Amino acid sequence: MVVRRELLWGLGRLNATTTVLQRARLADPLGGMWEAADVQWWWRRPRATDELALPVWFDEAGPVAAAGLTAWGDTWQADVFAVPSIVDEEEVWAATVEATATHPGVLEMLVREDDARLAALAIQSGFAMTDELSGTTWMDADQHPPVAQVDGFAIVDRVTRADRPHPMIARNGEPVELRLRQCSLYDPTLDLAVEDADGRVAGYALFWFDHTTLVGLLEPMRVEDEYQRRGLARMLLTNGLDRLARKGARRLKVGFETDAARNLYLGAGFVQTSIDRLLIRPAPHEQCGQ
Repeated sequence: MVVRRELLWGLGRLNATTTVLQRARLADPLGGMWEAADVQWWWRRPRATDELALPVWFDEAGPVAAAGLTAWGDTWQADVFAVPSIVDEEEVWAATVEATATHPGVLEMLVREDDARLAALAIQSGFAMTDELSGTTWMDADQHPPVAQVDGFAIVDRVTRADRPHPMIARNGEPVELRLRQCSLYDPTLDLAVEDADGRVAGYALFWFDHTTLVGLLEPMRVEDEYQRRGLARMLLTNGLDRLARKGARRLKVGFETDAARNLYLGAGFVQTSIDRLLIRPAPHEQCGQ
């Protein structure tokens, strides 16, 4: 099989990576870390890595692997996106690390605990395991919980609230809605908020439906501090899962970083399928000082 390599950046790289992750999910229903919707969610704000020219590999059917670098402030996240058995993961990792050569800050990556090979490649490149753990959960869509409602609150989406500022602006910047609408998987009917009786936003959640893989993803969800412990997280969750199922999703996925989030998702019927561990490579000047 002939595989060629091409440098891409911006939306071109985002769209190619989307295809890679869709093909990877179709090849392995539970493998890997990420969905195509994850990288599209990362596109929500401008980043220093947007215009980096990074390698993408193509076979006769299209994109099959991509080097991933995503700036989160001064820290960059490194990822290997690849369809199993078509492109050697080690080749993609080497190209990803090479692309970080001029980055002066910290690098991090998230690895499933059962992915010993990728963890070993990272450690060989100067990364170290941390004690920071997160996880991934899945659910069959036909087992999604019934929709929960909370008196005095209503679910709205960006179709019904298109005339109002996007609720994520405060944490993600003014361009957030424009950037989301550039993403092929974004659906304004799945961009939800919960409002109180006075129309104030109490929380929000963004659900993604991938028509190619039939996977529905939740990323992100937040309930504002003053509205915590009223059942609004479950209200957002169950409404969004119901909409995903109605769109045609067959499997539902959400990750978690805290015990509270894990308990919410497991309590709704999700099943944890992996433990994920953060690895970090210090900035070059910190390495020199060791």
